[in-house]
Amino acid sequence: MKRLFYLVDSIDSVESISEDLHEQGITDWRFHIFSKDEAGLYTHRLHSASVLDKTDLPRFVERGMIIGALFTLFFVIPMAIWGGLGWPPAAYVAMGVFAVLAGGWLGGFGGIGTENYRIRKYHSDIEAGRHLVMVDVPKADVAQMKELMALNHPEAKLQGEGSSFNNPFAAADGKVHVVH
Repeated sequence: MKRLFYLVDSIDSVESISEDLHEQGITDWRFHIFSKDEAGLYTHRLHSASVLDKTDLPRFVERGMIIGALFTLFFVIPMAIWGGLGWPPAAYVAMGVFAVLAGGWLGGFGGIGTENYRIRKYHSDIEAGRHLVMVDVPKADVAQMKELMALNHPEAKLQGEGSSFNNPFAAADGKVHVVH
């Protein structure tokens, strides 16, 4: 799935886009609107972006779970094999599961207070009163969706496209950097 990002100035235009997307078979779960005007979105019955779309919660939970899994791999498993503590195998399994879940839980604390890395670059536009429309489209339909939006809604400016899936390894700029 690809996610297309459009910035729109008017909430009435966002409502028109929503109606067109519904006519094309795009459900509310495949497009999200991020706006400073939450009351306007509610009044116009528009699908507001969820906490999972607005914050980095999913990405940080994934990072925490990866760290917990690495802790299990490098500490719990060797302790189970060579530790000689005489604990039953179920205790080590429980420790490993706890490490993964605790890592995800602790990671969530960092993510809930951090703006989503994919929408961070639109922060000033959203604060200025513009509306960010995010549409998730199958890769095969991206060109058709761009054409539909350009034809029916020229006021909606395509700002970019990316994946609709989180990348737990992405940096603040949304790219994965390899250190030399």
